[in-house]
Amino acid sequence: MEIELKLTDREKQQHCLNLDTDWGFNLMEILKASEFPVEGTCGGMALCASCHIYIKSYEHELPPQSEQELLILDQVFDVTSESRLACQIPLSILQGNLEIELAPQQ
Repeated sequence: MEIELKLTDREKQQHCLNLDTDWGFNLMEILKASEFPVEGTCGGMALCASCHIYIKSYEHELPPQSEQELLILDQVFDVTSESRLACQIPLSILQGNLEIELAPQQ
């Protein structure tokens, strides 16, 4: 399945990516591979928040945040109700278009 990802970077520039959800990657891995400034320092283990994003819109409901994700987000700045860690969102669960914004770098 293919979805459209609309992304606003830290300079407020907008980008559009068409993604195949069958790749088996998470959103952080796609952002890194697309050369967006997402570090993913912990390798996707929800330990560093260097992939902090804001979910601006999604046509469906994302899975709830794990305790680990909530714990890490509780330790960073600029957290809002839209905050998620991109490493915790597997592409395989996405069934509709997604709009995100990169959170300020920590």
